[in-house]
Amino acid sequence: MSKNSNSKSSWFFLGGFLLLLLLCLIHLTQGQAGYTAGMLLREVWHEGRVQDIVLGLRLPRAVIGILAGGALAVAGAILQTLTKNPLASASTLGLNAGAYFFVVLSMIFFPGYLSKFPFLVSFLGAAFSAVLMVLLVGKMLEPVRVTLTGMIISLLFASVTGALQLIFENETNGLFLWGSGTLIQLDWGGVQFAAPVILLGVILALIVSKSLDLLSLGDDTARSLGQSVLLVKGTAWFTAILLAAVTVSVVGPIGFIGLMAPHIVRLLGIREHRALMVHSFLWGAVLLVGADVLGRWISSASEIPVGAMTALIGAPWLMYLAYKAGKEHKKGEGRLGGYSWSIPYPMILLGLVFITIVMLVVSISYGGTTFFTLQNWMNMDFTAPFVWEFRIPRIFTAFLVGMLLAMCGVLLQGVLRNPLADPTIMGITSGGGAGALIFLVLLPTVSIQYLPVAAMIGSGVAITVILLVTWRSEWQPVLLALMGVSVSAIGAAIIQILIVKAKIGVAPALAWLAGSTYAKGWDDFKLLLIVALIAIPLGWLISRRLDTIALGDDVSIILGMRVPRTKILAILIGVAVGAASVSVVGTIGFIGLLAPHAARRMVGIEHRRLLPVALLLGGILLVGADFLGRFVLAPKEIPSGLVVALLGTPYLLYIMKKSSKKS
Repeated sequence: MSKNSNSKSSWFFLGGFLLLLLLCLIHLTQGQAGYTAGMLLREVWHEGRVQDIVLGLRLPRAVIGILAGGALAVAGAILQTLTKNPLASASTLGLNAGAYFFVVLSMIFFPGYLSKFPFLVSFLGAAFSAVLMVLLVGKMLEPVRVTLTGMIISLLFASVTGALQLIFENETNGLFLWGSGTLIQLDWGGVQFAAPVILLGVILALIVSKSLDLLSLGDDTARSLGQSVLLVKGTAWFTAILLAAVTVSVVGPIGFIGLMAPHIVRLLGIREHRALMVHSFLWGAVLLVGADVLGRWISSASEIPVGAMTALIGAPWLMYLAYKAGKEHKKGEGRLGGYSWSIPYPMILLGLVFITIVMLVVSISYGGTTFFTLQNWMNMDFTAPFVWEFRIPRIFTAFLVGMLLAMCGVLLQGVLRNPLADPTIMGITSGGGAGALIFLVLLPTVSIQYLPVAAMIGSGVAITVILLVTWRSEWQPVLLALMGVSVSAIGAAIIQILIVKAKIGVAPALAWLAGSTYAKGWDDFKLLLIVALIAIPLGWLISRRLDTIALGDDVSIILGMRVPRTKILAILIGVAVGAASVSVVGTIGFIGLLAPHAARRMVGIEHRRLLPVALLLGGILLVGADFLGRFVLAPKEIPSGLVVALLGTPYLLYIMKKSSKKS
């Protein structure tokens, strides 16, 4: 580095250090036991209330924020070099989610082991996630695909973790806030545990930094200069996993710090890895402590998870980086393939109708502990309250939601020519969930009848942002998915903040986040039936135009179609049915991905043949998921949204793996 660069770097470091001191001073004055900065500076040196609060509660929280933020930032800098991926961090590659999953798993089944070896449990989880990501992506760590695969792995672990928390509510009681990321410390125990491990990780990062300088030039260049590439990569991976795991074990999974901090440092021209590690540690601490300060300023009465605040700050940053990386990603992955079985189309429809009837009968027959026999069916009183008022409307509602979500997927995939488009990935479910919760929490006196409108507005805002940002790329599939994940992170953060602010119980909150058909009645069914009766005929009418759009915009225009109007109409219908579903059952995802893909394999890509099959498959999938959620661990229930996610995320990984082989 030149003398001028060193001077600039020093001023940059000094500015960050002074900012961190200021944030820590503000941080120490925040809380319900109020005192001013002046009182803090005067009274902290003497025994009394202020000193007890500062030394016992607030200073440990500030210190763990510095340590955790710095550790995540250094881990992010290492991962970005290892994967040659500007989007890499412990959160985007799934390391945090894997570590958190192992912690929850151990708390339920091996609580004694977790209490003795909390760091080892987190480390194994993060390492497992890293190995899984590398196996799925392959040796060629293409940046955008690595990020998308890591995010899908995070979804998979989040789904399993959510299911475990609901099933074992007593064993995991109190994990919701920690699982969202929190710096709360009741003593110095967390700092004493984490500080030596983080110090070790930072020292390893500094030791390997010179080797990372060579590695950034390329593996072949590094080997020609005498470097043991395998040893360097192994040490660097170990260091990044070590730093990610220790932060999860103490403060929970906090995302986006490792993404933002190294980029802030690189923006000032710092490229040499030793300086990069030092500056990243400082600015990671600034970002995390600053996010905690902001969260406590927004709501001093209730504890907002700092992980939600970092998501609100970091998701727009991810959108910007994803847009830059996505523009360089090769096109040509947006074709919608189909096979078409040799079975006649009417027979396929009749078969699906038969399966639908069987699924409905089986679901209605199961009461949560036992099945009705044939004799009981003959003598059954369907007007009995427990059947007519609870079980039947719940199952019919699930079928309608499945149909509407499948229709949303068909329309979005068709109009965008994107095999990854579905309500979850396109931000419709999280946007709708955020809109619905904003309505419930901030406008409690307004009639609940307007809830679907609020959900529709939230979904509309989410998908509008995504489509506007990706418009110039002609809605490239992978870029759309990355933007959808970014917007979904913002929606999820808003939902977490509102859940904490409204003091919603942990179990209802997890059920809402997962999506549940529990306790749905005839009013819910009637609302969705009205939506279905309006939207499905409109979707049928527009379906033939989607076949033309599949040929390309130029061909469609030559054939006389008003392409923009058709696309906008299809997207509006998709958003409307997706938001209506979210307003009733919460954030159920992946039906809109699974059903259209399965339908194309059965009947091909012609939309008038595809749509009825997808609708039936969507209904069957969600009714089946609802039944499995009630049956597998009866009398406990797993939310149907989690069951679908457990099926949908592996299938999405399969699609990514398959497309990577073609590319």
